[in-house]
Amino acid sequence: MSAEKNRKTIQEGRAVLGIELGSTRIKAVLVNEENQPIASGSHEWENQYVNNIWTYSEEAIWTGIQDSYQDMARDVKEKYGVEITKLGAIGFSAMMHGYMPFDKEGNLLVPFRTWRNTMTEKASEELTELFAYHIPQRWSIAHLYQAMLNKEEHVKDITFMTTLEGYVHWKLTGEKVLGVGEASGMFPVDMNIKNYDQKRMEQFENLAAPYGYPWKLHEILPKVLLAGEEAGRLTEEGAKLLDTTGKLEAGVPFCPPEGDAGTGMVATNSVAQRTGNVSAGTSVFSMVVLEKELSKVYPEIDLVTTPTGNLVAMVHCNNCTSDLNAWVGIFREFSEAMGIQVDMNQLFGTLYRKAMEGDADCGGLLAYNYFSGEHITGFEEGRPLFVRTPESRFNLANFMRVNLFTSLGALKTGMDILLREEGVKLDKILGHGGLFKTKGVGQNILAAAIDTPVTVMETAGEGGAWGIAVLASYLINKEEGETLEEYLDNKVFAGQEGVEVQPDENDVKGFDEFMVRYKEGLAIERAAVDHLK
Repeated sequence: MSAEKNRKTIQEGRAVLGIELGSTRIKAVLVNEENQPIASGSHEWENQYVNNIWTYSEEAIWTGIQDSYQDMARDVKEKYGVEITKLGAIGFSAMMHGYMPFDKEGNLLVPFRTWRNTMTEKASEELTELFAYHIPQRWSIAHLYQAMLNKEEHVKDITFMTTLEGYVHWKLTGEKVLGVGEASGMFPVDMNIKNYDQKRMEQFENLAAPYGYPWKLHEILPKVLLAGEEAGRLTEEGAKLLDTTGKLEAGVPFCPPEGDAGTGMVATNSVAQRTGNVSAGTSVFSMVVLEKELSKVYPEIDLVTTPTGNLVAMVHCNNCTSDLNAWVGIFREFSEAMGIQVDMNQLFGTLYRKAMEGDADCGGLLAYNYFSGEHITGFEEGRPLFVRTPESRFNLANFMRVNLFTSLGALKTGMDILLREEGVKLDKILGHGGLFKTKGVGQNILAAAIDTPVTVMETAGEGGAWGIAVLASYLINKEEGETLEEYLDNKVFAGQEGVEVQPDENDVKGFDEFMVRYKEGLAIERAAVDHLK
C-alpha cells in the first residue's frame, strides 16, 4: 500500500495498533487494512530482582507503554506528516502468565511476579496431582496457591487477579477480561466449553475452603473471551493514560488481550492443527497445535490453547539467549579494548555464522545457559556454566556452537517427548524471535534439535506486537463466519511462503551427541545438590 494510502488510513482512524510488553522490549506496531506494518515504536526495559522476586514496577510498565506509543506516533509523523487521533482497534499482549493480585480499590497487593520466578514448586506439584493436569510454576493459579501455602497476608484481600496484559487492558478499558489462550495459563481451560474447567475449579475451591478467605476463585479470575470477540473500548481515562499528549480519542474497540504465546502463533500462522512455532529470545518456547490429547501428564509439557481455544502442547523454558548475549558482550568488550568499535548486529552475525563452521557435536564442549532457574530440568536458581575436558576441541566455532546448542537444550527435552514418545505429527514448524535474525544459523540449529523442517517468514521478525495487531484487525475486519485460521490464510499470509530449511543429518546426529553430555551433566549436578541437602 502506498504512503498516501497509509496516510489516509491513519487520518480516517482505520489503522490498528498492537502493543506487546516483552521481557526486554515494549513494542508498538501500527498496521493498515492489509495487516502490513506501517509504523512502529519501542521502549527498552529490564526486569528487576527485588527481594528474591523477578518483577517490573507499575511505574516501569506505564512509562514503557507511553514511551513506545509516543515513539510509534513520532514514526507516523515522520513518515506520513499526520498525527494519530483515532484508531480502528487496539490489542495488548505481554509475556505470559505470572501473578498480579488486586484489592477492591484496585491496588496491586504484591509486586508483579513474572514468568521467570521458580518459587512455586510445591504449589505446582500439589495442583498437578490434584487436577491430574500439569500446572507449571509460572501459571497464575500456582502463584496464588503458593501464596496461600506461605500464609501470605495479602491473599485475604484479593478481589481480582490477572496477568500483565490483562492488567493493562483493564486500566485502559475498565474490563476484567482475558483471551482464552492466556486464560488457559491462569487456570486450566475446558476445550469443549472454551472456558475455565468447572470440575477443576470446584476442586480448587474445595481445597481453598479451609483457609476461610472471603472470595471464591471463579469470582476473582478474568472473564474468558475468544479471538474476534470485542473486549471493551478505550475509556477517556484510558486514552489519556495511553497517549499522554491527549490527542487520541476514546471509544476505540479492543480485542481480547493475549499472551506472547498466542500472538506468536498468530505471527507465524500456526494456529491450525499439525502446525507449530518456536519463539526464541530471552526465553524459548514451542507451541504445537494438537489433533488429540496426550496419553498422559508430562511435567515438561503444558497444555494451553490457541486464541480460538484449540488444544496446544507447550514446552516453555526460562532460558534461551541471555547467557549467549552475555558472551557476545565479552567479545564486544575485547574489541573495544583493542580500540575497535563494532556494530552489534555485525558482531552477532559474525559469531553466529562462525558456529556453523564447528564440529557437528560442538567438539565435545558442554555449556548450560541457566541465567535463571529451569523447571524442565529441575533447577530452582540460575547457574550459567561452560565446561570442557582436556580432549575437547576448544575453538571459537565450537564455543559459539555449544552456546547456541545449549540455548535449545531444555526445549529439545520437551520436544523429544512430543515427537518421539507421543508421535505428534507436524506439517511445519515456524521460528520467530531474536535467535533467528541471522539467516541460516538459529533456523538450522532448531531444525537439527527437533529433526523437523523449520520455516522463517519475513513478517515473523515483527513478532508478537504485530501478532496482537493482527488479532485486533481480525476483530473489526473479519467477514461473517470467517474463522481466524481462514483470516490468516486468506488475508494476512496469502502468497508468503517463507524460507524453509531441512534438518541436516550430521547436525541432527551431532545435537543428539551433545544432548548425551547435557543430560549426563545434569544428572551429576542434581546428585551433587541432593548430597549437599
